[in-house]
Parts: sequence; C-alpha cells; structure tokens
Amino acid sequence: MKKKKKKKKKKKKKKNKKKKKKKMMMMIKVDEEKKRKKEKDEEEEEDEERKEEEEEEEEEDEEEKEEEEEEEEEEEEEEEEEDEEKEKEEEEEEEEEEEEEEEEKEREKKKRKKRLSYLSILVHVEL
Repeated sequence: MKKKKKKKKKKKKKKNKKKKKKKMMMMIKVDEEKKRKKEKDEEEEEDEERKEEEEEEEEEDEEEKEEEEEEEEEEEEEEEEEDEEKEKEEEEEEEEEEEEEEEEKEREKKKRKKRLSYLSILVHVEL
C-alpha cells in the first residue's frame, strides 16, 4: 500500500513537473511572441515616422521650388520692365537726336539762305 502511494505520489509529481514545464514553455512562447510583436510594432512606428519625415521633406522641397519659381518670375518681370524702360529711353534719345538733326539742318538752311542772299546782293551791286 505504501508503495502504491509512493508510486502515485511520484506519478503525480512527475505529472506536475510536466505541467510546470509545459506552462513554462508556454510562458516563454508567449514572451517571445510579445517580444516579436513589440519589435514589429516598433518597426512599423519607425516606418511611419520615416514616411512622415519624407513627406515633410517633399513638402519643404516643393515649397522651396515654388518660392524659387516665384523669385525667377519676379526677376524676369523686373528684367522685362528694365528692358522696356531702356527701350523707351533709347527711343526718346533717338527722337531727341532726330530733332536736333532737323534743327541743325534748319539752321544750315537758314545760313545758306543768308549767304545766298548776301551773294546775290553782292552780285547785284557788282553789276
């Protein structure tokens, strides 16, 4: 009877030990699973952060590009305005030069006329 009890006890102990071992193995598996899940979540979070950073960089790049384009357009407009002003000035200068030339021609004409009239008077007087 004692032997039987002992055997039963031993069997029970062995069974409990197996249960404990099984439970420990399950705990380890669960821990590993949690660890893997945590790592996966961290990776996903990092990926999301990276994506957000990339999007922000892209937006910044786009904004910079737009600003550069606007600056270029403004510069072009300023250059055009300057060119137009230069053209106007040149035209005005040309007009002034033409007027001066005409005035000079007129003066020359008058001088010639005067000379001619003097000459004609002289010729008349001589005759």
